[in-house]
Order: sequence, then C-alpha cells, then structure tokens
Amino acid sequence: MNPSAAPRQATHSTHLAHPTHRQLDLATRPQLLRTGLSPATLTRRTRPGGPWQRLLPRVYLLQTGPPSRHQRALAAVLYAADPTGDPLSGATAALTGGAALALLGIRDAPPAPHDVLVRAPRRLKPQPGVRPLPTTRWPATMSVSGIPCTRPLRAAADFALRAGAPDADLVRSVLANTVQSGWCHPTDLYAELRAGRLLARPAVRTAAAELLAGVRSIAEAHARDALAATDLPEPLWNARLHTPDGTFLASPDAYWPDEGVALEIDSAEYHYTRDSWHATLRRRLHLEAHGVLVVSTTPSILRDTPTEVTSALRTLLTLTTTRPTPPTAQARGHQQLALPL
Repeated sequence: MNPSAAPRQATHSTHLAHPTHRQLDLATRPQLLRTGLSPATLTRRTRPGGPWQRLLPRVYLLQTGPPSRHQRALAAVLYAADPTGDPLSGATAALTGGAALALLGIRDAPPAPHDVLVRAPRRLKPQPGVRPLPTTRWPATMSVSGIPCTRPLRAAADFALRAGAPDADLVRSVLANTVQSGWCHPTDLYAELRAGRLLARPAVRTAAAELLAGVRSIAEAHARDALAATDLPEPLWNARLHTPDGTFLASPDAYWPDEGVALEIDSAEYHYTRDSWHATLRRRLHLEAHGVLVVSTTPSILRDTPTEVTSALRTLLTLTTTRPTPPTAQARGHQQLALPL
C-alpha cells in the first residue's frame, strides 16, 4: 500500500499509545508532559507543517490530516475536563445538547457547536465551536463512541436551553425525535424541562405539550397547529389500532375513533424504495378494509396549505356521522398524557 494514499497517519511515539488509543489520537498538554515530553518538543511538533495539530487550548491531535467529527467532539470534552482527573470519566465534563444527540443518531440534532457541561464553580472561556455550560445539577453520563455524554434526557433539555427563538421548529423537531427514538418518555422530558426552568419559553412549552398529547414529529406538530385553528375535534395521536380479535392493524398519525377517520402524513424521504412505498399503501388498504377513512398528506402540504388538509378532514368527519357501517378498528390501551400543572 502506498503510504501517501492514507487519509491520515498517526505520528505519536510508542510511549504515548495508551492514552491516545483511548482518546481517538487526542491528548491534553498535561497528559503529554506527564509522559516526559518536553514543552519545547511539544511546541516543535505542533508548528505549521508539523506532525501534530493544536485543536483547542491544551488539546492536541497526534496525527496528520483533518480531525473527524468524533475527534472534534472529544476534543471539546478534553478541553473542558479537569486536567487532574480522567477526562473520559464524565465526572467533570460531558458533551451535551445537540452534539450529544447527534452522536446517538437523533434526527435533526445539530452536530455542532459542541455544548459541554462543566461542574460549577469551574468556568472556561468559550472557544470556536465549543460552548462550556457550567452547572450545579450534574447529571448521570454515558459513553457514546468513547465520548463522555449526558444521557438523552438531559442532552435534549440542554439543547432547548441553548437554542434561540428563531429555532422554534428545530426545538420541536429535536425533542419529538428524541422521544420517538425511544430515548426518553414524554413525562420524564417534561420534568427535566421544568427542572431546568425552560417551560417559560414558548417554543419549549409548546413542544412539551405536543409530546404529552402524543405528537411524535414536527409534521404532526404542524398538523396539530392546523387543527387547533379550526373547530374540529381533537384526535388521538399515534394511537395503536387493533382488529376486534386483537390483531394489530396500524398506528396512524392522528385518529378520530368516533368517526373512524385517520390522518396519515407521508414524507417522501421514506418512500425512495419500492418496498417502503408498497408498505405504506398496504397499511392504508388494511385501514380502509376495516372501515377507516384515510386522509393522506405530506409535511410540505401541511406547512404551506394546511386548509386543504383540514377541509378534507372536515368533509370525512361530517360524512361519517351518517355512515351505516361503523369501523371495526379499535384504539386499545391508548392514553393521552395530561399536561402537568
């Protein structure tokens, strides 16, 4: 293999292998000096064109080539961690907010900037792409790809804390996707948002109310907004429908059990393959075979022309009042969570 073809090359010495192996070829200045490396050698190796790179104050990448996304995230934690302890312990610094959620694959969570919790009263200067967040409420932490992170519950709350007013839809989407992915329960997230005194923010309060109502995506949130502007009855969100013999039928985005009307929001990104499109059509056929009338829409139609959707729903909800054959689908065990006081 031609050495010049490698995208990056580790250049640290053998006696540095142990800490850098645990830290994705990253090391702090105190760690390097403890190995016996002299300050002059460190300075020489991190000069322009040298084999090492200084990513942040006191944090070095011991390889050539650009850092990966994971290396940048860990570098932020190494910068914020107490230099006298183990930076990977999660005891003095941990990645949080959108960057931590992005590592878990939460949809729409922004991978940067890197918000890092720091135990108060320690305070650090922000750096490009790194925002230290001192806290007295130190949470439980977890390791994600070798990077100390807060658990999704706290990461979601910290994301909401740092998001600005123009990011209202992004807050709603990231919180909904965190719950939808199964990383936390809506009532637990509500409690965490309340503990962080974040419910005074309109976007956060709206997102929390939507999650407690059963909404699990930003498209469903837009549908709920559109319905709230009408006199149509409130549906069940993400109810699990079963046949009379208990067989699971489907879980439409919204469902009116008395009228047997369902709303399905189909995003094109889930229908790039023939199989996924057929699965959507098959689910709709199963619903209609059991007497459920389905209104289909897309996120863009809901966002741009919501009245088209609500008009179609109004027509079906009105027609079903005189329908001779009621639907056989049943919403079993569905519970809309009440908004806590």
